[in-house]
Amino acid sequence: MMMPVPAAVAILIGLVVHLTTSAAAIGLPNCTTRCGDVSVPYPFGLSPGCYLPGFNLTCDTSRRDENPRLLLGDDGLQVVNISLRNARVRVIGMHIRFNSTTAEADRSRGVWRGLPDDGGPLVVSPDRNSFVVTGCYALGQLSEGANDTVITGCASFCPMNETSSASFRDNRCSGIGCCQVPINWALTSYNVLIIQTQPILKIPNYLRGPPRQVFIAESAWFATNYNELLNNTGPRPTNAETTVVPVVLDWVIGKTSCGGTCVSTNSFCNKTGGGYVCQCENGYRGNPYVVDGCTDINECVLQETKCYGVCTNLQGSFSCVCPRGTRGDPLLDPVIRGGGCSKSSRGLSIGIGISSGTSLLLVVLGASFLTRKLKKRSVKRQRQKNFKKNHGQLLEQLVSQHAEISERMIISLAELEKSTNNFDESREIGGGGHGIVYKGILSDQNVVAIKKSKIVIQREIDEFINEVVTLSQINHRNIVKLFGCCLETQVPLLVYEFISNGTLYKHLHVEGPKSLCWDDRLRIATGTARALAYLHSATAVPIIHRDIKSSNILLDDSLTAKVSDFGASRYIPIDETGVNTAVQGTFGYLDPMYYYTGRLTEKSDVYSFGVVLVELLTRKKPFACESDESDGLLAHFAASLPSGNLHEILDRQVLEEGNREVINIVANLAAACIKLKGEDRPTMRQVEMRLESLIEGSKEHLPLMNVREAYQENSVAVTGTLIQRRCRDCTSVCHTSEDSLLL
Repeated sequence: MMMPVPAAVAILIGLVVHLTTSAAAIGLPNCTTRCGDVSVPYPFGLSPGCYLPGFNLTCDTSRRDENPRLLLGDDGLQVVNISLRNARVRVIGMHIRFNSTTAEADRSRGVWRGLPDDGGPLVVSPDRNSFVVTGCYALGQLSEGANDTVITGCASFCPMNETSSASFRDNRCSGIGCCQVPINWALTSYNVLIIQTQPILKIPNYLRGPPRQVFIAESAWFATNYNELLNNTGPRPTNAETTVVPVVLDWVIGKTSCGGTCVSTNSFCNKTGGGYVCQCENGYRGNPYVVDGCTDINECVLQETKCYGVCTNLQGSFSCVCPRGTRGDPLLDPVIRGGGCSKSSRGLSIGIGISSGTSLLLVVLGASFLTRKLKKRSVKRQRQKNFKKNHGQLLEQLVSQHAEISERMIISLAELEKSTNNFDESREIGGGGHGIVYKGILSDQNVVAIKKSKIVIQREIDEFINEVVTLSQINHRNIVKLFGCCLETQVPLLVYEFISNGTLYKHLHVEGPKSLCWDDRLRIATGTARALAYLHSATAVPIIHRDIKSSNILLDDSLTAKVSDFGASRYIPIDETGVNTAVQGTFGYLDPMYYYTGRLTEKSDVYSFGVVLVELLTRKKPFACESDESDGLLAHFAASLPSGNLHEILDRQVLEEGNREVINIVANLAAACIKLKGEDRPTMRQVEMRLESLIEGSKEHLPLMNVREAYQENSVAVTGTLIQRRCRDCTSVCHTSEDSLLL
């Protein structure tokens, strides 16, 4: 239906007035609020007195044949849009600078730095940008600070055939020719490391994929320009040095409050992820940082306003009613039954209303009762469905076949919801790669930790149920006890005993010079070794934990180690030495052979335990080593042993409190555990026996040779490699000569 001319004119005038009012209120009086095509709203500004501290911009008019450019920061980031409503700034003009410009360089370090590092209001948005790596066998890593603390990273591999090479031509940046991960941390600058993990000269050109590049880019922009960047469908740079991409910045007006900057009426101070910003109230738009900056929106002229009756603008809102003589719902589209306004007899409507009032009331009450009943039945049916899908009947059968397993192994969802106040956020006590952990108190007054895992693959449910039964039979003082599970949810819930004293990570990495004493560290290492040796060799079916790290080792009030978080654990059939599985674990603790081959063995746990030993010796995080000569803690540790400089990396408290001979044994035991090849590492039973001998003081009866003497004894040559063996009580530890270490 065509709109009458006077009405159209009125709407147009209202829109012009609305836009004019909004434009007039974006900056302070006598301040320039535009540079080229970009508006500059306060608190941003171009000249002194026109901006708040940290929000100063520069309007570059030096290019005669081009529009003025709005610049930000030391390196001249070009601002293309400023959003007060979302507290974001979109910029372009920043590329990653590398210390090597050779496309085939094995390792290049670079930096993304375009913002002042002075604690200012602007940071890179962690949820609007992505870290992207393209190329063949390229590993990209993002870190921050002088210590290169790793933030995120991903690897891009070569396609193996034409089928897999199509993945980077099909808008999938998932690891073949391209990988993409979130930024995660909101910072002003980032260190970038790109590594060529394998040579690509022998790979056919048609399988190499796009050139090697690294981006920090706006996620939405990369999704739109994916094909142009990776598939050569349009012009693009050939190396990262010349790549220019947009980035989204977040900003706040204050870290702890808005500080009285919300001066407009109809504005308020709102908390965001990084601090506080001012915003206009609902029904108003504009600039809340200037007087009368928030103006009323005429919703009646906005396209998104759905009113199919008479629309009247109000301050901060609007009204929508049917014209006189009609009835219906003017907020619903007329094409929907009951929507829009239609003519009706008023008298007939009143008569129908009076005569059907009682019936309508009964219908409403009946419908409400029926709805509640159906909802309860639906919830009960869904829980039964989940119970069946999660093979609850199989668990019940296994419980009935094992008298030692209590029927309390099967816990209802209602009891867990009651014990955690419906999984309230205040009950969260931790979380990780495998789920969130809540604290709860069951009806029998047991304090428990309830783990809500992430979505699992359906074919793994059978193994999960068998794992629950197996873990329920484990009664080891160094393993967190499993009380039971709930199968009424989409993903099964696990219920463990609650350990109140936190993690080894929390106790070890504290501020100040003193942490756990050396004797406690040795006891914790021994207890952890006992638990892993038990899982590997004393259970009915060997269990590989697959995620051993200091944050998965809990400590009770007496600092007894308790291994926890079996969300990534896998069984190893008795007649096999390992299984092939998708790589899972934690960066820094992950067995490199498992990472490259996908073959999981008990030696993968040995490697992770070795990393924990190094962490206990050095009190340094495995992913944040402060060495200028290596890329990580383990490399620094391994290099310090043969050179006799181990004391430089050891924790000073360990050197002050520990026996040097014992420290020597533990250090070389850690070095044996983190050897590259799994077959060169000891078993956890051998590690346990060696640590037990230190705890019991049996080292007095077992003379300790220095490492080189021990390696030269009983040595034999095998295919050009010198293998050394040292045997004691049927225990053998093997090392190659080039890996020999000496404290």
